[in-house]
Amino acid sequence: KYKYGGTTSKGMDCSGLIHTAFIQENIKMPRTTSALSKHGDWVDLKEVQKGDLLFFATRKNSRSVNHVGLVTSVRPERIEFIHASTSKGVMTSLLSERYWYFAFVQARRVL
Repeated sequence: KYKYGGTTSKGMDCSGLIHTAFIQENIKMPRTTSALSKHGDWVDLKEVQKGDLLFFATRKNSRSVNHVGLVTSVRPERIEFIHASTSKGVMTSLLSERYWYFAFVQARRVL
């Protein structure tokens, strides 16, 4: 279906979702989570806006970034983002969920 992106036999991974979303808007982005985590400008969590990227370290005992999501909605105390995994597909989550809150590493603005 998509000409670009990170599709695997099991589905789309997190950086593939971001890459594909931006390509659909004719915006070229790095393909890997690691490269995306160095792209654009660091943003304080209090300043996060729709369209910013959120980066997470989800491996046990590691602060190394390995997951990325795209902010879709920002309201007081409620940052919503979309992300993908090859096992569960594309989903929406809240940064305030315990798992994501403790895995959060940084936010970046690419637009």
